[in-house]
Amino acid sequence: MTVTTQRRHLADCSFCFKSNTEVETLVSGPGVFICDACVALCQLIIQNKPSSGPPVPLSPFENMGSVDEVLRDLPQVARAGAQMERYLTSGVRRARELGASWARVGEAFGMTRQSAWERFSGEE
Repeated sequence: MTVTTQRRHLADCSFCFKSNTEVETLVSGPGVFICDACVALCQLIIQNKPSSGPPVPLSPFENMGSVDEVLRDLPQVARAGAQMERYLTSGVRRARELGASWARVGEAFGMTRQSAWERFSGEE
């Protein structure tokens, strides 16, 4: 007999966008997540990197040679940005619950109290 445990969706891998319910392990960092499959791929890339040559650009868009490639990946980047924004807002909300003033929140972001309130308060 097989017992299946229902897992609740919590987050998506910031690299492949699979849900925590679709992967074995999802590791969290400050606002980012990586699954076990992407960690394994990263290990392969690091183990097999050339010892010399030009540095690889950090932006994957710089390596793309067609409009179709760029447009294909833009929705995934937007999805990752939306996830990041949710966690950022959640962190600000938690800081406020713990007593942080809007001035302190703004200072953490290098913005004014008013700008922090406008971005994160959810009020118009």
